[in-house]
Amino acid sequence: MAQEIERKFLVKGDFKSFVTKEQRITQGYLSSVPERTVRVRLKGGKGFITIKGIGSKSGASRYEWEKEIPTAEVNELLELCEPGVIDKTRFLVNVGKHTYEVDEFYGDNEGLIVAEVELSSEDEAFDKPEWLGEEVTGDVKYYNSMIMKNPYKNW
Repeated sequence: MAQEIERKFLVKGDFKSFVTKEQRITQGYLSSVPERTVRVRLKGGKGFITIKGIGSKSGASRYEWEKEIPTAEVNELLELCEPGVIDKTRFLVNVGKHTYEVDEFYGDNEGLIVAEVELSSEDEAFDKPEWLGEEVTGDVKYYNSMIMKNPYKNW
């Protein structure tokens, strides 16, 4: 089984001057129940389907399976998704030996900026840049599948 281990933080400062790459992402959810989220995504001109399992007690790790699929199929599947679409730009920022994925959201989630760092274990050490804010790892309200249902504008 593929295991995703990541920590998630709010962003409190200017990170854009450190960006090495950016991509617009549009995604929807065929299933958003915590035990198994199933999403389809358009990212950088490619399509993907992803299945994620329920998170660990800490919220830092969970099962993840992803496969590239044709963009035409993603567009068809987006029509079947639950209401709400996630629209964001993902910025990549290298910090030490890790790359942070910083997501800036649009639409009903405008103003929300979240950074994630993937780790090889839950206790792996990593550098924290000055623009990193409060840690929200395991806080389900920051999961993309949840902000689709309860957008940031409603908080």
